[in-house]
Amino acid sequence: MADAPGENAEAHHHGLKDKIAHPFPHLREKLHHHDRTEPEDQHHPHPENGHPIAAKVVHTKQKIGKLANLFNKHHRHDEAHEKAVDEQRKKIAEGHRFGSFAPEREGNLIKWYVDGRDYFWAVSVALERAKETIYIEDWWLSPELYLRRPPFYNQEWRLDTIIKRKAEQGVKIYIIVYKEVKAALTCNSEHTKRVMMHDLIPEGQKGHGNIRLMRHPDHDVFENFADMTFYWAHHEKFIVIDYEVAFIGGLDLCYGRWDLKQHPCADVHPLGVQYEIFPGQDYNNNRILDFQNVQDWKQNQLSKVEYGRMPWHDVAMGVIGPCVYDIAEHFVLRWNFCKRDKYKRDPRYTWLTLEGREGDDEGLVGVQRPKFPVGGYEHHPLSKLSTKNLDNRGTVHAQILRSSADWSSGIDPEETSIQTAYCELIRKAQHFVYIENQFFISATGEHQDPIHNRIAEAIVDAIVRAAKEQRKFRVIVLIPAIPGFAGDLRENAALGTRAIMDYQYKTICRGPHSIFGKLDAEGIDPHKYIFFFNLRSYDRINANRQLRENEKRSGMKYEQLQSAEEDELSAPTEKNEKERATAAKMREQFFPDNKESVGKGDQGGIIDPDSIADDAMLTDKKPSTEEWDGDPQDEKDHFFQEELYIHAKVCIIDDKYVICGSANINDRSQIGYHDSELAIVMEDTDKVETLMDGKPYQAGRHAYTLRSMLWREHLGLLPPQALDASDDPNAQPPGDSTNDAMEGPEMEFVKDPLSDDLWADWTSKASTNTSVYRELFHVDPDDDILTFEDYDSFTPNAKTDKEHKQGHLYVKDMSAEEMRKQLDRIRGHLVWMPLRFLEREEMAEKGLNLQFNAWTESIYT
Repeated sequence: MADAPGENAEAHHHGLKDKIAHPFPHLREKLHHHDRTEPEDQHHPHPENGHPIAAKVVHTKQKIGKLANLFNKHHRHDEAHEKAVDEQRKKIAEGHRFGSFAPEREGNLIKWYVDGRDYFWAVSVALERAKETIYIEDWWLSPELYLRRPPFYNQEWRLDTIIKRKAEQGVKIYIIVYKEVKAALTCNSEHTKRVMMHDLIPEGQKGHGNIRLMRHPDHDVFENFADMTFYWAHHEKFIVIDYEVAFIGGLDLCYGRWDLKQHPCADVHPLGVQYEIFPGQDYNNNRILDFQNVQDWKQNQLSKVEYGRMPWHDVAMGVIGPCVYDIAEHFVLRWNFCKRDKYKRDPRYTWLTLEGREGDDEGLVGVQRPKFPVGGYEHHPLSKLSTKNLDNRGTVHAQILRSSADWSSGIDPEETSIQTAYCELIRKAQHFVYIENQFFISATGEHQDPIHNRIAEAIVDAIVRAAKEQRKFRVIVLIPAIPGFAGDLRENAALGTRAIMDYQYKTICRGPHSIFGKLDAEGIDPHKYIFFFNLRSYDRINANRQLRENEKRSGMKYEQLQSAEEDELSAPTEKNEKERATAAKMREQFFPDNKESVGKGDQGGIIDPDSIADDAMLTDKKPSTEEWDGDPQDEKDHFFQEELYIHAKVCIIDDKYVICGSANINDRSQIGYHDSELAIVMEDTDKVETLMDGKPYQAGRHAYTLRSMLWREHLGLLPPQALDASDDPNAQPPGDSTNDAMEGPEMEFVKDPLSDDLWADWTSKASTNTSVYRELFHVDPDDDILTFEDYDSFTPNAKTDKEHKQGHLYVKDMSAEEMRKQLDRIRGHLVWMPLRFLEREEMAEKGLNLQFNAWTESIYT
């Protein structure tokens, strides 16, 4: 509500706060007449200070009473004040596009980040600038994650080191992470909490208590007598700093996510272990071995000299502007809900109140006023919202979306604004829909139980409409070749992975209710309109002659040197003299010819000379001209390939709209009452004169430049990246610089998304790359594998075939020279998705199997 003329500006400032004023004044009266849960004055003394006996009695009674909640699924919504807040939320969502809790916001400055190097560098800069508060919400958070590489030269940029530094400076840090089911996942949130809240700053030291971390949900009725949630996860990935800048997208602050645009698979460095990029657990390949014992970050059971890592592709956004408030509001609601659900009687955790959601509106962010509050109340932001400079910062019209429900945020009914946005914007698409996602499981109607989200139906509707109107229209979808879970797909242990793939194939092309089936029924050839691709990368593990000779001369294995280096990197930077000295001595012993350069080498300013992954990018290098120190036949054993894991959750429509966040295309992410998610939908009002199918077209700059960057990366039309991002505009926080679209002939080539020349290049590169990987490596999945018998004859089964190692060359009778020439043909990372893989088999037959049956199938959708 705007200020009236002459009103005191101190009471009501113009701008964002006016826009978030109570939207339904008529509800004030209704709310006023209902006490909130356990009503009491905000400033009631803590029980230990005022009424210790009475407080203890009340708290014990409440804790026991929570057991009854197990039999009352509406226990958070059955009292008058709770129903009033539910009604308030419902009215707000009904007034917003897509049914979101958040309104559409003008004037946002938003930057895109493609892949981990750029994103984590920008986050490191923004965290270092924090002055008041940091909010972090993650599915998984690894305290020992290095935000800048190589780690040897960037030890002050390890996540826990940054967080400790800020806490000691007085910054208040609030973290929420998913509490995993230990039997199913290895991310160890208990370790994360112990490090962040106890180990970093022990009690009595400066900054202790400034880091608070919640784990949610519980999975056992005896844990806090709380509600139990077994199957669903908190999957959001976002950061809010000082209510001034936010980051949102697909990247957790955890192991395995940091990567470069050339996506290297190898990390062996004969000239110095200090050049290593992926230390300890961060060198991971989920297809070979899942993370193990992550509490010991140095431990890695995957040998770098034998196997390559799984490269990682992701997308995120940095935001300055009014949408920052909405992201912060969602965090405050989640924090207060976890406080209520799990930490109500824990004095380490305060209730958070929010400017703009005070008084009768505080229920919108889950604030409660118990008779004996424990932990007190903190009002955020710590300095007034009017000082945050959030209005009119940029040209992007944006809105925050979420999948959220009673179990995850205490809201009823559930919110599904992410799915609604996907469906509405795809259905209205005029020219193209481009999707990158970790999964693709969706329904085209009401007959695909247990799948309920209707994004596939929206795709079918958009294609049918384009076909009837005889418009050129294209849907391009990129997803991983195989979900990122360890295990051979032929083994019973991989039944869950096969179940996911089975649902994906049934969404895409298998059966009358698939997308292809629905289009066929309309007389439309799906192969003219919708296309599916994977990504793949190759490299060479540089375990060469020099390295082996150094091992013999020094009497130590390269792995021992790695271990010493990781001991140095893991020790606190101010107390690692012993570890540093030990590692330095071992380096000198291992690399006597390079004694002067040890510890003084490249700090990340050049392209890694020990990897050949950059040969697939825009460079003069190619495998056939790469040097190899050793026997050419020995070199053949060191080539490695792996799927480039697509973890992005981004959709670009008509070069106008972008949706980006944490939500996958499946029921877990989309239907609201399963996994919790957060996303942002964006439309740039800054228009760019481009082309669409050869005709002049006005595109939104944000969507157009993001698509252009993604497509050039996948086509190998971008130069490889160095590790040092200090001078790269695309690796800085929003507000420091705008995105550099890297204009030039390559950008001009991808300018028109419906260009015939561009599409010919796209499909021909995908075909060539697919062919080379098939011939040299026999990668799976593949269209030649129709049955499990085909599988065994095409790709080695580790149980019976000891001659071939996973990910390595399959062909044995080809010369190293010819092999290099074949690798020269690979450009970029695109490969076709094999739509016929195991089509003659029942990939995941339901039955009494404890892993996959009628009661557990929704876990996989």
